[in-house]
Amino acid sequence: MKRIAVFFCGIVCSLHIATAQVVEPVKWTGEEIGDSVRLTATIEAGWHMNIIEFGDAEFDDEYADSFVITVAKADLVPIRYNACNDKMCTAPETWEYVQRDNVQSTKAEESDGKSLIWIFLLGLLGGLLAIFTPCVWPIIPMTVSFFLKRTDNGAKNAVLYGLSIIVLYVGLGLLVTLIFGASALNELSTNAVVNIFFFLLLVVFALSFFGLFEITLPDSWSTALDSKARSTGGFLSILLMAFTLVIVSFSCTGPIIGTLLVEAAGHSLLAPAIGMLGFAIALALPFSLFAMFPQWLKQAPKSGDWMTSFKVVLAFLELALSLKFLSVADLAYGWGILPRWLFLVIWIACFAGIGVYLLWHIGKVTTTRKIIRALVIIPSFAFAVYLVPGLWGAPVKAVSAFAPPMEIEGREVFYDYEEGLAYAKQENKPVLLDFTGYGCVNCRKMEAFVLADDSVKERLKNYVFIELYVDDKRDGIGEKNSRIQRERFGSNSQPLYVQLDKDGEQIAEPMAFITDPQEFLNWLKY
Repeated sequence: MKRIAVFFCGIVCSLHIATAQVVEPVKWTGEEIGDSVRLTATIEAGWHMNIIEFGDAEFDDEYADSFVITVAKADLVPIRYNACNDKMCTAPETWEYVQRDNVQSTKAEESDGKSLIWIFLLGLLGGLLAIFTPCVWPIIPMTVSFFLKRTDNGAKNAVLYGLSIIVLYVGLGLLVTLIFGASALNELSTNAVVNIFFFLLLVVFALSFFGLFEITLPDSWSTALDSKARSTGGFLSILLMAFTLVIVSFSCTGPIIGTLLVEAAGHSLLAPAIGMLGFAIALALPFSLFAMFPQWLKQAPKSGDWMTSFKVVLAFLELALSLKFLSVADLAYGWGILPRWLFLVIWIACFAGIGVYLLWHIGKVTTTRKIIRALVIIPSFAFAVYLVPGLWGAPVKAVSAFAPPMEIEGREVFYDYEEGLAYAKQENKPVLLDFTGYGCVNCRKMEAFVLADDSVKERLKNYVFIELYVDDKRDGIGEKNSRIQRERFGSNSQPLYVQLDKDGEQIAEPMAFITDPQEFLNWLKY
């Protein structure tokens, strides 16, 4: 009898809704607790809810307050319900809780772990590069001389010196996190204005490395610290020496550290500290080793013009990397000033420029250094040649994390959620949602390694493809897409792929970042 009443109530309600605004007096949420799920219906005041169907369970009561039920995950089924007040009833609706995908959560955690490893390795590389700059390499003999003049344990002091460098740089990474906070750090990777700032900052760093000007901290800082270190004993003097190194070498390490922190900012709360840890270990190691074994200095290369060449190479790399941040801003605001082809042209010019510069000066160096330069010149030209086919649509996967997204041929794309769903219903086709971002590195990688795969492209023809950028700054588009992802699918990380049927109902657990096309094919339902 109750179902018959609800049926007629639904008919009357449908007629009313046709001429009135949509009302949603019942809000459902779910919380996973071990092997069970607690389902909660929050009901607006003045309304009561009727449970029409919920598996084999029967409910004869009307609920005017919050309705809570806990069920085993294996017993989860859609809930059919409606709500009434003293004037009207809503049409029957179906709500289904989508279980959190533990596999995908694990994949996300693995991806975060890999990102931290990548940041650490990037820090190591940055530290190694910094060692050979004109602001760092000449300091090594001075440091060795400082430790040789001390009468206490040289090996112990050398180790403490290295640890002091590590503490200082890791402290810098933690300071960045504390100042900006986790949410702000994530915003750094997607905010268009911030990306423009980083682009200009890296261009300034590149111009400094090209020799147009020098970025330095006040000389009085390093002089005062050096004087204090020499007049102080114990661990304090060693710490002050490490401070002196940080300040004196800033004009060369600053651009490298800045690039590293910018890259780390969008990954996780720990990323800046992890990046600085890698940088500091690489930078501190030769100082500690040479201090422990000063005889090694006799075999070390002497300071000279090769350091200038090294800085110029770094300048070209800084210039190339700066384009990533300009690209994010350009795409987010839709300016169209840096299309993919122009991005690749500039990168080709930068890497070819490295080769030309080193080749131009190769006659002025010794045979050994000619060989070393050749080991840089050949890969530089080779990489520039590798990028050329990208001008005509080749994926050039090696730069997928930096370059603007490539257009995948043979795929019709919608950029509006409702428009795409309407088209899918009209064409009786399933939907593949792609929650992505212009500043999302993993999104670019997955597009190059998975979506551009021929087998995947063929399967995607079965779907209506809806691409939703969560950091699009035009007319609130990104905010709307982000809200859809959070409220409808309970996620705020990208990339995220969701399969829906023609009516917009989810038909599979979401897919996060992967690089294996076959795994993606196995996940697709059609």
